[in-house]
Amino acid sequence: MRRRTQTGRPARAGTLRQAGVSLALVVLAWALPVAAQEVVRSGRALADVPTRLVPASGAPATTLRKQEPAGGLVSRTQDTTLQRSAGPQTILREAEVPKERLEQTRALLVELKARPTPQQAISIDLPADVLFDFDKAELRADAAPSLDKAAELIKSYATAPLSVLGHTDGKGTDAYNDALSLRRAEAVARALQRQTQRQARVEGRGKRDPIAPNTTPDGRDDPQGRQLNRRVQILIGVPTKEGR
Repeated sequence: MRRRTQTGRPARAGTLRQAGVSLALVVLAWALPVAAQEVVRSGRALADVPTRLVPASGAPATTLRKQEPAGGLVSRTQDTTLQRSAGPQTILREAEVPKERLEQTRALLVELKARPTPQQAISIDLPADVLFDFDKAELRADAAPSLDKAAELIKSYATAPLSVLGHTDGKGTDAYNDALSLRRAEAVARALQRQTQRQARVEGRGKRDPIAPNTTPDGRDDPQGRQLNRRVQILIGVPTKEGR
């Protein structure tokens, strides 16, 4: 029998067997994680899957707090209530106006610059310089358009009492201005009566009720202010209970 040496064939075969075992172990170790991460496909569309938002583990919580104003200012609620101005809607007295005249009445109130009095009367000022010549009490021909509009407005308030007040500027004596303002008020009242068949109370107020200064702060004459004061005022009063 031949003697086996350390470098003989049998020794080489054993080495190969050991290498094969080691290789098998490596392949097995590599394949195990792949099997654990196996992907499973689904035929369900992602659009049918509801989305759920879940806070990440350990994420800080979010809290909403009202920010205090800088500088120590204290907030306060602002009053946003709208105040109604003294326009046509506040002086219309709609219950007295026939429905078919409402729109016309609103337009006349604006055009004639009507305003309410504390007693809720409707007040209209017709400039005396449009109605009369200087120092006269006879109505001019071109006063007709203003008087026509005033008459139409009066017709909308069939049961309201009427007053016509004459006013002058600050020049002249009280006696002269009272007489002139009365004659002018009477002329306007007669013209309105012809169109409305309504009689008005007439009064000459002279220079006692100015609506603008007759002089400037330094005492000089104020022509524009005096022009505004020369006027004839028409008051459409509130009906009394008996007149309703």
